[in-house]
Amino acid sequence: MHAETDASRARALRARLARKPALRRFYLEVYDKYRSCLSRCPREGIAIEVGSGVGFAKEVIAELVTSDVVPYPWLDRIVDARAMPFEGETLRAIFLLNVLHHVTDAERFFDEAQRCLVPGGRLLIIDQYRGWISTPILRYAHREGFDPDAADWKFDSAGHASGANGALPWIVFERDRTRFDRGFPALRVVRMEPHSPLRYWLAGGLRRWSLLPGWAFPSASRLDRALLRLSPRLASFVDIELVKT
Repeated sequence: MHAETDASRARALRARLARKPALRRFYLEVYDKYRSCLSRCPREGIAIEVGSGVGFAKEVIAELVTSDVVPYPWLDRIVDARAMPFEGETLRAIFLLNVLHHVTDAERFFDEAQRCLVPGGRLLIIDQYRGWISTPILRYAHREGFDPDAADWKFDSAGHASGANGALPWIVFERDRTRFDRGFPALRVVRMEPHSPLRYWLAGGLRRWSLLPGWAFPSASRLDRALLRLSPRLASFVDIELVKT
């Protein structure tokens, strides 16, 4: 029954995404980043998106294997980020969009990424950023957990997509960066790029409402770029790209 409820809710969210042109354009930008990352990866191996959920990456990148821990009918595989069902050195790219902060044991995931990626393969994480705009939103107006003071990279899950720590990307790659580099020496961070101060929030995310019509998305993008020129700490999201050495 729980899986049926998850699937029903996901179908509703998927339909909502299709009806929100500004949010859809945000996702299309993400998928363009996937394609760009793939161009820097070895040609051999599988490219997979972990935690695909209600996204539509497969419509844009046909070769991409889509996956989630819930067996949604529009996805290719069931995959748990903490125990991926692949042989060692068989993946050329792993993509995560707003997923890392839901992974209840990030160390196990990074162990798996280090094991499964081919040499030269890449891991692209696009997730929430602990910035000046996003922090009050994530702390007070978001339904998910947000604890930048968490001592560990683990947390208890309250169920699919509900257990989370929105500060986890910042914890791992900024606060605890030395710990990450020592623990996963084969995963080298090659790029961290904060972005998107306002667009996602104005589009309402996956909620019913939106303050950003599709025609205004380019103007909102220009505003975001202007804000980032003032300070990258105004960002709400971050791209983190790693390569397997």
